[in-house]
Amino acid sequence: MKVLVSDSLSEEGVAKLEEHFDVEVSTGLSEDELVEKIGDFDALVIRSGTQVTARVIEAADKLKIVGRAGVGVDNIDIPAATEKGIIVVNAPEGNMLSAAEHTIAMMLSMARNIPQANASLKAGKWERKKFLGVEVNGKTLGVIGLGRIGAEVAKRAQGLEMNILAYDPFVNEDRAKELGVELAPVKDIAKCADFITVHTPLTKETRNILDTEEFDLMKPTARVINCARGGIINEDALGEALKNGKIAGAAIDVFTSEPPENCSFVGLENAVVTPHLGASTEEAQVNVAVSVAEEVISVLNGGPARSTINIPSIKPEIMSTIAPYLELAETLGSAVSQLMDGNYEKVEIAYKGDVAGKDTRHLTLAALKGVLKTIMGAAVNYVNAPSIAKSRDIEVVESKSERVEEYSSSITIKLSKDSISKSITGTVVEDDLRIIMIDGQRVDLAPSGYMIVSNHINRPNVIGPCCIILGNHEINISGMQVGRVQICGKTIMALNVDSEVSEEILEQIRHVDGIIDAKLVSL
Repeated sequence: MKVLVSDSLSEEGVAKLEEHFDVEVSTGLSEDELVEKIGDFDALVIRSGTQVTARVIEAADKLKIVGRAGVGVDNIDIPAATEKGIIVVNAPEGNMLSAAEHTIAMMLSMARNIPQANASLKAGKWERKKFLGVEVNGKTLGVIGLGRIGAEVAKRAQGLEMNILAYDPFVNEDRAKELGVELAPVKDIAKCADFITVHTPLTKETRNILDTEEFDLMKPTARVINCARGGIINEDALGEALKNGKIAGAAIDVFTSEPPENCSFVGLENAVVTPHLGASTEEAQVNVAVSVAEEVISVLNGGPARSTINIPSIKPEIMSTIAPYLELAETLGSAVSQLMDGNYEKVEIAYKGDVAGKDTRHLTLAALKGVLKTIMGAAVNYVNAPSIAKSRDIEVVESKSERVEEYSSSITIKLSKDSISKSITGTVVEDDLRIIMIDGQRVDLAPSGYMIVSNHINRPNVIGPCCIILGNHEINISGMQVGRVQICGKTIMALNVDSEVSEEILEQIRHVDGIIDAKLVSL
């Protein structure tokens, strides 16, 4: 078999592949060149440079696996690969320690003005008073995101005798106590922390999680760090906060556009910036290369993959019977997690009818992946979803009943914590996905890219004003479902819309008399 390595990969990773396959290393390929070449290869190994587009996938007649030596898979067309049956894997843990150490290094460099002092001395100056720094000992570090990297950062900060405030919607009090941190909302962290570091994937929920509102809450001595993903901190708001003295400093390794273009803070004296070096250590480069090489070797030799981003390896005879329900399970999981207020401690997945008699293990993985990816993004996959849930003390319960009710098969996913819960039920009708129940209220809704789901009082002059608001903002409604209860009872409305709805527009809908709440679901 033949493997194409189209980005720079450590020698250890290439050597491991060469023990098993015919390996060609050809970097810097354009899309046209890759399209012309890819048809001869069984596996493609990349980093961030290669764009695996739908055109490339279409031309890849022999390709069985794409291996990304790193975490992010934004440069791979996952749906196109999935449709063609190509497995996509990444190496989510190989650079974990390097990223954590770089975060600490950036924090200390910022606290002691090391880059600025270094540049000054090399320019022939001796400016000791100008570069007065601060100690981190006894200070409060706010950690937004307590996944593997965030937890490692917290552990190292504790070694520096810092106090840790943390936010993570998946982490409960027991897990926080185990990590030695105190949980707090983002706004409380903004108010109280001396240093704030972000360690979340970039999702709809985490984009601009630190914005103008949060910077306005911070102490003028506060400093922020981003070694995770560009876009988690609003770059324009950060630039204004640094220029106006709202905060004392920032240390940024990642940018919305890389290399950064027209980034307002890059040249500021109180900003420490590095060119995406979080994973740039010799050890991390070897780790991710060897990890992805092992995945490719396993898959091409007929074995399983440990870090699949898309569908897991499923026998063809099983896939033929559960394929429609895989998509349904993941879609329902994603939808219900976006509807849930706050975090949850329990995920219940109930199979009814014909689907309950099938092998539902992969369906449960798909459901769990859908639930978790709202916050975790590309970091969660079919393989690690159970361990992510376990590490956050999320209980997963599966139940089956072959009794047939209105539909021949249905899947229900329920999230709960204490007395708060959200549930959604769906089915497959002639290969089309349908949402048939939300929080126990009957609907008949085709999942679409964007849906607005609201609770409201069932009386006149509630639905109309909501539609007018969307119309005034030129947002087209392509479908509507309203739950049916007695007059003045609480019911549900679900709108399929053709474009994304901003938080400002949702807030206008929430202010309509009779609307209880409204959320946007993106699928």
